[in-house]
Amino acid sequence: MTPERKIPERRSRKARRTRDTLAQAAFELVLDRGLRNVTVEEIAEAADVDRRTFSRYFTSKEAAALDSLRGDGDRINAALRARPAPEPPLLAYRRAVLDWLADPGAEPWHRRPRIFDLLVVAEEEPTLYAVFHHIRVDAQEDSVAIVADRLGVDPRQDIRPAVTVAAGAGALLAAQAAWVRGGRPDALPALVAEAFDALSADLLGEPRPAPEQHLDAPEQHPGAPEQHPGAPEQHRGITSTTHTTRTTSTAEEAEGTEATS
Repeated sequence: MTPERKIPERRSRKARRTRDTLAQAAFELVLDRGLRNVTVEEIAEAADVDRRTFSRYFTSKEAAALDSLRGDGDRINAALRARPAPEPPLLAYRRAVLDWLADPGAEPWHRRPRIFDLLVVAEEEPTLYAVFHHIRVDAQEDSVAIVADRLGVDPRQDIRPAVTVAAGAGALLAAQAAWVRGGRPDALPALVAEAFDALSADLLGEPRPAPEQHLDAPEQHPGAPEQHPGAPEQHRGITSTTHTTRTTSTAEEAEGTEATS
């Protein structure tokens, strides 16, 4: 390697370290003190740089605090590229997300310290949530390109890649929101699986297996008639009475016709 090439690489590594230091300082200060109680100057000071240096890397304190989440979209997209080609696109997206969640080396949200706390704050702070939304949109644009490549189509002419990614990313977002509001940091993988199950079953009308905890037969009230599989929702007595009334009316009409003739 020539000396001329070493210099740009050294500068690139230094820039990466500076960016990571700023992001980590913003992350910790926002969680420790609250977004509104932290200034850009304080983040720069904690990272031992000046305000101008901060502005070279980030447009706002929100962008700096959430920078650690930006790589997660890249990790999901890398997993999506690695999925077998014959897999249907939405199934491939689902399994890519679950692969990311199951990989300790990828540091998914439920395994990374304080990410749960950061997303709780993002739910409460509109400006922080807006930046989080832009991070997701950037990742989804790459996902659309990957799905389009898997299908061999032009995403500007074929809407299927965008629909696939919008559906899959929506399921992930719903699971993330339920995760944050539920207060259980370890529950994210189960919630993601549940969200994708709802997407593929309930919303598309496909049969969905009942959870094991719901397999017990429903409790019947004393004296209630036994319900058999395939029986109509109406009470059997009501169904029978309706049938009898219609038969009687038909017979009476027939007799009236004979008498008239």
